[in-house]
Amino acid sequence: MTTRILMIVTSSNLMGNTDKPTGLWAEELAVPYYALVDAGASVVIASTAGGKAPIDPGSVKAWGTNHPAVERMLTDPALQAMIENTRPVLELKVEDFDAVFFPGGHGTMWDLPTDRGVKAAVESAYGQGKFIASVCHGAAGLVSAVRGDGQPMVQGHRVNSFTDAEEREVGLAGVVPFMLESHLRELGGVFEGGDNWQAFAIRDGQLITGQNPQSSEKVADMLIEALGMKA
Repeated sequence: MTTRILMIVTSSNLMGNTDKPTGLWAEELAVPYYALVDAGASVVIASTAGGKAPIDPGSVKAWGTNHPAVERMLTDPALQAMIENTRPVLELKVEDFDAVFFPGGHGTMWDLPTDRGVKAAVESAYGQGKFIASVCHGAAGLVSAVRGDGQPMVQGHRVNSFTDAEEREVGLAGVVPFMLESHLRELGGVFEGGDNWQAFAIRDGQLITGQNPQSSEKVADMLIEALGMKA
């Protein structure tokens, strides 16, 4: 049986009511996507609205200067077609997948926390004992989910995300609707972070969370290992 991964990305192309472009962060999609596919998994990409998923223009540089996985993504017709035609997350059943994965990008901060399809998918995955992974701002997809006892899903779990210090460093602390690290703490998450822009990820039970774009490979590797896909 092929391992199936549901990758959920943002549909937000602007930062709230500003004219600042955003979307998903290319490296945080490309690195885990290829790690998972190359390990033998099948990946379906969904989004809150369906259709074309916006990619943050700041995450794609001049040809030859991107992460190798991003360069591969830019010349991969199959992946490009998936990005152009994402499935609405509400149309999919989590029981058809082995894990849920949230790439980041600042766009996630505006639609993932309030989307009922995302909430339902995460709660269903958690309730079925499936793995839930996120990179950077992808952890915004975890904040609305609650457990069967009505408590926040992250409560009592060791978690990680883009840190408040990193948010301040990129100058968006006053733009995002909330500070992700602080919110995870408020929900009872046991937040553990690394130094700014250093690869850092943790696994606690079903949850695998990473800090920043540099952590994309580490999160993917942890998920591959958790799923028993390592040779």
